[in-house]
Amino acid sequence: MKHAFATVIAAAALTATGALCAQTFPSKPITIVVPASPGGAIDLAARLIGQKMTESMGQPVMIDNKAGATGIIGTDFVAKAAPDGYTLALVASSHAINPSIVKKMPFDTVKGFEPVALTHVVPLVLVVSPSLPAKSVKELIAYGKAHPGELSFASSGAGGAPHFSGELFKSMAGLDMTHIPYKGSTLAHPDLISGRTSLMFDTVAAVNVQIKASRVRALAVTTAKRSSILPDVPTMAEAGMPGFETSTWGGLLAPAGTPKATVARLNTEVNRILALPDVRKTLQDTGIEPGNGSPQQFGDFINAEMVKWAKVAKGANIQPE
Repeated sequence: MKHAFATVIAAAALTATGALCAQTFPSKPITIVVPASPGGAIDLAARLIGQKMTESMGQPVMIDNKAGATGIIGTDFVAKAAPDGYTLALVASSHAINPSIVKKMPFDTVKGFEPVALTHVVPLVLVVSPSLPAKSVKELIAYGKAHPGELSFASSGAGGAPHFSGELFKSMAGLDMTHIPYKGSTLAHPDLISGRTSLMFDTVAAVNVQIKASRVRALAVTTAKRSSILPDVPTMAEAGMPGFETSTWGGLLAPAGTPKATVARLNTEVNRILALPDVRKTLQDTGIEPGNGSPQQFGDFINAEMVKWAKVAKGANIQPE
């Protein structure tokens, strides 16, 4: 009885401590680790959120770029940080793909973190070389079936959502296509424009300049809704491929064990910032759709993404290395 009573007292004390921490949080600077180099979607989102959090929370929010190993290096740093809400990671969709392509992960992708909030989604767009006669997804599939083994798809690198989107398209359409990885999507554009590669799935943000200049042809976007900066381009479902839905995305994670009240405070703040008209406009002008939702919803989303990409990896016979 005494033991049970002591346990209840200890649990109550922990809850009270957590609530007190959340009330005083933040009492020192916060660091958002971006596990990628500056300039991409997660970096932009982190800087926008960090700036607004600095203004509203009364403590400086610093952005720390720790690139390498498709996001694993920076994310591992946060997994091993103190679980107090002062060190966060703004991860990309590669966070959910890595377990399918990396044999020995230094952390548990799910259990190593507390999900805070989905910050944004970046639609991908299927673009083809102007040298291809295909003007629609159906025409592209028909062309690929009539010319087996002739199509190639470029990507921003092995293992990212653009690469896996190509593999998913290849399997769903039943096409024989060769994957050609590049070190970043912009390095793939010259070969796509010249016709050395046939097609690619790229972020709307990265390839929009080439689309607007008619150097590549956009056939469909990969999200459930059309992109706000490519409103005339149909979704893959509208183009005749129901069930094809992919994106790159970003979201905030805290180390496992961060108090629930602190996570809730961060979630409320991030959702408030993402709803601000100036933040929404800055993101949407670059082809990034603002996110929202609860920590639970973000956690469920990560789990669903892991399942989806694991199936794609298995179907494409991509072995973890």
